[in-house]
Amino acid sequence: MAGLDFDRFDVLTFDCYGTLIDWEAGILAALRAPLAAHGIDAADERLLESFARHEAETEAGPYRPYREVLGDVLAALLEGRGAVASPDEQAAFGGSVADWPAFPDSAAALAGLHQRFKLGVITNCDDDLFAASEEKLEVKFDWVVTAQQTRRYKPNPRGFELMFERVGLPPARILHVAQSLYHDHVPAKRLGLSTVWVDRRGGQPGSGATPPATATPDLTVPDMATLAAVAVLA
Repeated sequence: MAGLDFDRFDVLTFDCYGTLIDWEAGILAALRAPLAAHGIDAADERLLESFARHEAETEAGPYRPYREVLGDVLAALLEGRGAVASPDEQAAFGGSVADWPAFPDSAAALAGLHQRFKLGVITNCDDDLFAASEEKLEVKFDWVVTAQQTRRYKPNPRGFELMFERVGLPPARILHVAQSLYHDHVPAKRLGLSTVWVDRRGGQPGSGATPPATATPDLTVPDMATLAAVAVLA
C-alpha cells in the first residue's frame, strides 16, 4: 500500500455506482422480473457485459436523463434476446437505481475518511436517484456533481472539470477514487489527477458492468474499508 502520500490531498472525490453502491447486484436484481416475464435465461456475466456495452453507447449520444438511459438499455438487452420491453418495464428499470444496495463497508469508510478529508462525488446519474443512494451511504458529500448537472456522462471530462470549479483547488490536491477504469481512471489521469482503484471485482474475469479499459492508478485496494484504514492512518 506504499507509494501514495495522503498528506498531499485535501479532497477525495468518488465515483458512486460500482465503487460505493453495488450496482452489479442492483442491476441483476432489477433485471430478474423483466427477464422472467419474457422467459429469458441468461448468465449474469453475459448480462453485465451487455449492460456495459449498451449503456456506454447510449451515454455517448445526446444527453438524456439516466432513467431514460437505463430504459433504453433494458430495451436493447431484451431486443438482443428476441423480446420487447414494455414502457412500464423500462420505467421500473430506470428507477431501480434508488433500490441498488450500498456495499457493506461504504458508509463506515466514508465516515472515517470524512474526518480527515472533504468529500465529493462525480456520478453518472440523475439528482434524485443519487439522493436516494446518498441516504444509503449515510454521508453528506461536500460537493455533488451529477450527469444531470453537466449534461454529460463520464468518461466525458466535464464532470471532473465542474468539480474542479466548485472545489477551487488544483487537481494536485484532489484524489479520485473509483472502480471503473473506463468511466473514471482514464479521464482522471488525462486531467492530471492521482487515483485509487477500488477493485471491487477482485480478479474476476472480464470487466462486468463497465466496458474494458486500461489505466494506471496510483493505488489499488480491494474495498473501501481498506482505503479508509490506509488513508486515515497514513
